[in-house]
Amino acid sequence: MKLVLASASPRRLALLEQIGVEPAALLPTTVDETPERNERPRTLALRLAEAKTRAGAVMAAQDPELANALVLGADTVVAVGRRILPKAETEEEAADCLRLLSGRAHRVQTAICLTTRKGGLRSRLVETRVRFRRLSEREIEAYLASGEWRGKAGGYAIQGLAGAFVAKLTGSYGAVVGLPLCETANLLAGEGYPLHRGWTGRA
Repeated sequence: MKLVLASASPRRLALLEQIGVEPAALLPTTVDETPERNERPRTLALRLAEAKTRAGAVMAAQDPELANALVLGADTVVAVGRRILPKAETEEEAADCLRLLSGRAHRVQTAICLTTRKGGLRSRLVETRVRFRRLSEREIEAYLASGEWRGKAGGYAIQGLAGAFVAKLTGSYGAVVGLPLCETANLLAGEGYPLHRGWTGRA
């Protein structure tokens, strides 16, 4: 049984490899990630994960070697209350996010979606609460200069330098990075994917 990851994210790939899963292919998809009017953060995360998975499944079906593969998609949304923060593309966006998150708690909604062998979809949503310590302008400017924020939900990458900002985390660290490992493993096992095949002999 093969698995396709409907993402180009090196972080999600590394997380899968951490639990011994090596996708047969990476099929990054392009979907409109604009929130709908009054859409809640958790609803947006689920909708986008499912859209990416469906798009990945269409692409996989066009390749004879991947036609019967399971397809996994995911999306991460950072929110303060019901306010959805952008995946920062400019320094101004990232700076606004970091100033908003400074000294307060926020929620990270990460949804995963997997195709089933019968052609359906199975989804899971994981909510993680993260609290940042208060950040100085000097720290914010230094982080902006690093460039790590680019394309990241909420303008930060917890697995990088921004790990120094996190005072408390309740939930799944992997979900904040981009893929909740427990829930992902459960979805894969539920569809008969040989999750433990690569565990033998790992140091």
